[in-house]
Amino acid sequence: MKLENGSTTELILNSNELQNEVTDLDEEEKYGEKIHQIKELLAGDNVDIKKLQEFAISPGGFVTNEIRQEAWPKLVGIDVDNIPPKPDEETLHGHRDYNQVVLDVNRSLKRFPPDMDDNIRLGLQDQLVDLIMRVLVRHDELHYYQGYHDICVTFLLVGGEDVAFALVDKLSLNHLRDFMDANMDRTKHILNYMYPLIGRVNPKLRDFLERSEVGTIFSLSWLITWYGHVLPHLRDIVRCYDFFIACHPLMPIYLAAAIVLYREKEILEAECDMCVLHGLLSKIPDDIPYEQLIVRAVQLYEKYSPDDLAHEAILNFKRSQELAKARIQNRQRPPPRPAVKRKRWLSLFYQDGSSIYFKLTFWTLTAVFSAALIAYFKSSEWDKGWWS
Repeated sequence: MKLENGSTTELILNSNELQNEVTDLDEEEKYGEKIHQIKELLAGDNVDIKKLQEFAISPGGFVTNEIRQEAWPKLVGIDVDNIPPKPDEETLHGHRDYNQVVLDVNRSLKRFPPDMDDNIRLGLQDQLVDLIMRVLVRHDELHYYQGYHDICVTFLLVGGEDVAFALVDKLSLNHLRDFMDANMDRTKHILNYMYPLIGRVNPKLRDFLERSEVGTIFSLSWLITWYGHVLPHLRDIVRCYDFFIACHPLMPIYLAAAIVLYREKEILEAECDMCVLHGLLSKIPDDIPYEQLIVRAVQLYEKYSPDDLAHEAILNFKRSQELAKARIQNRQRPPPRPAVKRKRWLSLFYQDGSSIYFKLTFWTLTAVFSAALIAYFKSSEWDKGWWS
């Protein structure tokens, strides 16, 4: 539907149009009292942010898309009535990352509801490009990465372009900041928190994963897209976003650890092989119990804070850097020169420089030669007179 927002005309989805994607009627009925309490809280002049965070983390999160449109800006701390205007098209399209953003957005078909009209989807894709470019133009120190658009499209589907821009603009300077460096060093470092977390709870599982050398790359897309790229249903994605917005920036890695721990039996029954485990872990099962895992992630965070894990994570990071450096050096090292082949008969005499070996070789050759000579003469016509 069309919505006039100041001088900008936006194409956004009505909460009813997305309701089946965000939650079903049974869920809405289940959390009816919670919905009432959240709306009552949001209606107040001074919203209790701590209480709003508790609603976001507790089972069901904010439950509906309609509530998220109001609650997410409150949690992030933005004034929806004072959102900076969109720069002109020339400024947006002139950014260094514009072409890559367009390519990624054009490949994001699966991130939109499957029954969406093509015209609506194409309009939303144009808005998605614009809201991403608005953030990048506004903050030159931020670098686009593949996966960023998966986060932005979720906010776009819930809040429309202007509100989505304001949300992503704020989060890009906080929760998403480590992903937006010129390189991926800090992103890789965050992944190094996973094994220490798993090891504190289940040393056997950690040992199995480390022996397989599967590493943590299987969870990279989970982290940098806030699971937007790997979860099949929008209702599960926005539920995770309720949780992540309300929590510490490292909470996505705590959820990743909770998912791996939950799949312990399945992992340990698999072959301890890098390729096998990477294939297994890369795909999150459709029926995974997100509410249960969110509770587990919170428990992990409360018991093992980032500060408690930081030292071990740094050691893991340094170790991984050293291994990566060693691999590069091995690839760059020229292949060993082939040994000069000696004449075969010389190698028999001088293989180890031993006089004993020389004597054995000499007498062996003599015996072989003599036997061959006798066999030859016996088979020839010469033996008629030669042996007589």
